[in-house]
Amino acid sequence: MLNQQVVLKQRPSGIVQENDFGFVSNDLRDIKEGEIKVAIEYISCDPAMRGWMNAGKTYIEAVKIDEVMRGFAAGKIIESLNPNYKEREYVTGLLGVQQYAISNGQGLTHIKTLNESLSYHLGVLGMPGMTAYFGLLEKGQPKAGETVFISGAAGIVGSTVGQIAKIKGCKVIGTAGSAAKCKYLLEECSFDAVINYKEEDVAKRLKELCPDGVNIFYDNVGGPLLDIALTRLARGARVVICGAISQYNNKELYGPKNYMKIVTARGHICGVIVFDYIDQYPKAIRDISTWISEGKLRTKEHIVEGLDNFPSTLRMLFTGENFGKLLVKV
Repeated sequence: MLNQQVVLKQRPSGIVQENDFGFVSNDLRDIKEGEIKVAIEYISCDPAMRGWMNAGKTYIEAVKIDEVMRGFAAGKIIESLNPNYKEREYVTGLLGVQQYAISNGQGLTHIKTLNESLSYHLGVLGMPGMTAYFGLLEKGQPKAGETVFISGAAGIVGSTVGQIAKIKGCKVIGTAGSAAKCKYLLEECSFDAVINYKEEDVAKRLKELCPDGVNIFYDNVGGPLLDIALTRLARGARVVICGAISQYNNKELYGPKNYMKIVTARGHICGVIVFDYIDQYPKAIRDISTWISEGKLRTKEHIVEGLDNFPSTLRMLFTGENFGKLLVKV
């Protein structure tokens, strides 16, 4: 059995290019005792992948040259020599950008009964949804009546954060880069207001929308937008740094200029790494699944078919072309 894989051929300079990747086909070995073989059906495209391609170590080792590109994926078990996993069950995890994966089961999320679309387990019920859930509830600590401001709100993390904040009784404001995305957040995700950062003066609009300040700023974008948000912090504000997609392709990162505003606000800035909460995923998945079934939380997907389209699909994250959780269907 041949296994088509996407490997990292060179470290990107700026936005990812198709020639940063290569395609190889290798014979898939037999599994050993304790292992499973997974036929991958969906691969997740996430902003974190850009950081994994850089040299050096952050919270996780960099992907090595000629190594299978790291990525979250979901698929069906087609062979098992592991008593904890059965054939025809589904799993998600860092299975890589490839057709098939062999794993000992460690670090995988086990889906014994598939009640939703499998792709949801890479989005709203997967790493992005977990990031939104724990980043807001554990780090942001929202209280009813507070104002939550979210940058990059039309992405899967941002839109999920906003909807959970609404469920918790907060006023929710976000930024997005198109009229269609703003409309989606207002009409489908029940945001109270959305700022089109490409057409509006964000600082002016934020001042109008948040006269008493922002209690929680959930940042997915970084850069100058973070500076603007810092000027609008209410007393005791919490700034949750989830990502900085505006900076991932820059050689030199933009540092915040208004960081002393956190002192004036008597607030705090913290980061969130979703892997820290892996033992709590089951509860988060139950909560989010319940909210979906009750019609309180919605999600949008953008699916591109074909493993050979992975490089061009990943680029879409950084050009703003995608609308919804970005996935490759193998």
